[in-house]
Amino acid sequence: MLSILTLMNRLHMLVERDEEGQALAEYGLLLALIAVVCVAALIALGTGISSTLGSITGHL
Repeated sequence: MLSILTLMNRLHMLVERDEEGQALAEYGLLLALIAVVCVAALIALGTGISSTLGSITGHL
């Protein structure tokens, strides 16, 4: 959790500076990419957890 807070703090400091519109767009794209990776990881973990719980209930 600390690494996410650190990343958000760094992004905030980068955006807070007087940047050109192009640089802000790049930061926005970077943030969107991070969000996509997080969603993909959650989907992958959800599928793994679901199959594990399914096998446990099958053995019961």
